[in-house]
Amino acid sequence: FISQDGGGASSIVSESSLITDSVDVSVDRSVDKSVDASIDMDDEQAPIVKLVSRFITEAVRNRTSDIHIEPMEDRVVLRYRIDGVCHIRDNLPKRMQPAILARMKLMAGVNIAEKRIPQDGRIKMAVDGEQIDFRVSCCPAYHGESVVLRILRPDAVRIGLKNIGFEQENYDAFMKLIKKPNGILLVTGPTGSGKTTTLYSALDILNRPDRKIITAEDPIEYSFSGINQCQVRDGIGLTFSIILRAMLRQAPNVILIGEIRDREVADIAIQAALTGHLVFSTLHTNDAPSAITRLIDMGVKPYLVASSIQAIMAQRLIRMLCPSCKQIDEKPDTKVLRLVGITEEEARSATVHKAVGWSKCGNVGYKGRKAIFEMMVMNNEIRELAFNRAPLGQIRQAGIRGGMRTLVEDGKIKILRGDTTPEEIARFAQADTLLEGNVDI
Repeated sequence: FISQDGGGASSIVSESSLITDSVDVSVDRSVDKSVDASIDMDDEQAPIVKLVSRFITEAVRNRTSDIHIEPMEDRVVLRYRIDGVCHIRDNLPKRMQPAILARMKLMAGVNIAEKRIPQDGRIKMAVDGEQIDFRVSCCPAYHGESVVLRILRPDAVRIGLKNIGFEQENYDAFMKLIKKPNGILLVTGPTGSGKTTTLYSALDILNRPDRKIITAEDPIEYSFSGINQCQVRDGIGLTFSIILRAMLRQAPNVILIGEIRDREVADIAIQAALTGHLVFSTLHTNDAPSAITRLIDMGVKPYLVASSIQAIMAQRLIRMLCPSCKQIDEKPDTKVLRLVGITEEEARSATVHKAVGWSKCGNVGYKGRKAIFEMMVMNNEIRELAFNRAPLGQIRQAGIRGGMRTLVEDGKIKILRGDTTPEEIARFAQADTLLEGNVDI
């Protein structure tokens, strides 16, 4: 149901609009009852309620990660983000905007009348017999409030570390790291790069009766039985640092910090690691070595960074080729191949695939996503460089000498195995190549 328009933008098309009765999306009547018990049966028959149920159900069935409801001057645009790419599902009449937004806000449990400030809420509803959580964000915009629903599938964090994209060498190293008694393990990457899934998968492995695990999160995305999860609430002064100080008095074995945002949180995380706790957290950096310089730039003393961190792992999500329609690329772009590290000699003997597209993958040629990783395990050389505030380039080269496989190199393995295309990995390769000055582009 995904097509490309003349300008290259993707749009989802169907034989009928969502607002017609001919849309083939059946919805369990228990869906809306589980959302808001105060809604009576007359309200449940309302067209807007049916419309919202239809597009939520359809989005879940089509592997959507986010539903975007975007008011424009003359219409309301409904978009689905699938495998990291937004696609237009429908253009709804402008007159429906107030009712759609009111319905979404009612389901999310936020103030329907408040339109001047951002609001966040949650929805829990059953889709095809599965309980799904939705994180809802409302944000004022010029033509009305923009609403985004992040779909949180409970099974997404229990798919297992082997299934999220680890090559065997990195998998073995990561499993060894998460079983250490203390130290900090950092996962880095931009928003939406799968950091939460990776760390939750690690916690799922460690979640045993003989371990006490506590988390500080903003927000809590998935609920875990057997783990004490604490929600940061800045509005009432319940910050990361306050929760973390309280955590240390709870005698945990493992601590998860949603994100290290400032020096205060970093200092507490390091204190926890140096006093016998295993600490997981995230940072927003482009690669693994940059996490060291980022912490030092925050004001953390270099000797504390060097002594507390066990490993840093950067990651990105890449689209995987649809196995049913992918084809061998007889004439791959040599410039792109060079960018992802495939030499002319390798190109002559390697088989590279391209995306084609058919109905089962929405005509895009990709289906599903996995991660590529860059894991830098701390060793004496890297610790010494961190202690001496060495430049980023020196730390990076030390990591490579220590066995670190870069994001692009990890992606290259997946290209040559036929899992993805050179174009997918080239998105991450260009910045690295320019920094290193290895390729003339």
